[in-house]
Amino acid sequence: MLASLLGDTGLVAAREVRERLRGRVFRIGTLLILAVVAGAIVIPVVNRGKSHPQQVAVVGPLPALLRAAIVAAGPRAGTTVRLVPEAGVEAARDGLRSGRVNLAVVNARAVMVNTAIGAADTSTTAQLVRAVARSLGADEAVEAAGLSAAQAAQLARARPLPVTSLEAGPVPGVARSTSIVGLILVFVMLTQYNTWTLIGVMEEKSSRVVEVLLAAIRPVQLLAGKVLGIGLVAFAQAALIVAVAIGLAEAVGSDLLHGTAPLVLVSTLVWLVLGYAFYCWVYAAAGSLAERQDQVQSLAFPLSLPIIFGYVISLTALGSGSPSGFFKVLAYLPPTAPFAMPVLVSLGRVTWWEFTAAAALSVLCTVAVARVAISIYRRAILRTGRRVRLREVVSGGTR
Repeated sequence: MLASLLGDTGLVAAREVRERLRGRVFRIGTLLILAVVAGAIVIPVVNRGKSHPQQVAVVGPLPALLRAAIVAAGPRAGTTVRLVPEAGVEAARDGLRSGRVNLAVVNARAVMVNTAIGAADTSTTAQLVRAVARSLGADEAVEAAGLSAAQAAQLARARPLPVTSLEAGPVPGVARSTSIVGLILVFVMLTQYNTWTLIGVMEEKSSRVVEVLLAAIRPVQLLAGKVLGIGLVAFAQAALIVAVAIGLAEAVGSDLLHGTAPLVLVSTLVWLVLGYAFYCWVYAAAGSLAERQDQVQSLAFPLSLPIIFGYVISLTALGSGSPSGFFKVLAYLPPTAPFAMPVLVSLGRVTWWEFTAAAALSVLCTVAVARVAISIYRRAILRTGRRVRLREVVSGGTR
């Protein structure tokens, strides 16, 4: 099919696709990535299903209104509440020490826990304890004010006022987790497939296979077919991972499909394609300069520095939730945009036209880089016997 559409370039691309798909590294790598993604989706759902209700010991009388307020505080803390009557304070203390109950309400005027709760504690029990303490405090204040039962009920039904904000709040946990997984996948896949491109070009040169191929097709067709074939394999693997993630999330009832997480997934997939399209030409040109395996590392490391930098600074910005102006600039630069732009999408700090502008800039720069890479490839691929220096091919020197 590729051959009928793209001619000789399609033949080279189809050859690359067949070789990569048959490789053990591709199959094992795909299975490992799918296993990691499946674990990231299923484990939170399993843990959520295993959550136990909070046991609240009740000593003495507890008005119905307070009972309802304590039970209603459970879902706000991410749990459910079960009220457990206790005969006295000592029985409640024994329950707290043994772990049978999580907290105790004594005579509707005191809250007891076994271990002190710090101000920075965000556990489910800590959130519930604070909510119960606020409810009991409000009830005591109502009683001290001498309000009637009807007035107290009206006060309890009061709705909170709407809150307006000047800036967007922190990214939801689901979108943040999705963005982190996306960053890791983009980093792994860009480094993997670009290294394949570099090594593939180097192996064809060192084995003299390229001399036979260039007798039948032009250098631009050979290079374009190679990067296209490996790119199709990369896109197919990424699409498979996203499809499995979405299907598994739907099957187990994960939160992956809620909120902005699907948008983060799509933007990550788009920038994986754009990132590979930009870097593959650079790595292919570097591969034409090498002739031995020991030369690959010295070429690959400097090329991977922008990828490592974009990955690290994007994780930092995602963790802080407040991207700097410098980080926003990085989202428009093709070497770092595959990492920075999906983070801005997950944080809600980019508009659709900014996203489109960054993608268009990446495409234009990719075209320019491809032209330079093809020129370097054409001049260096047939030079054997030693590693070719970049300045030699740029200046157009001969062997």
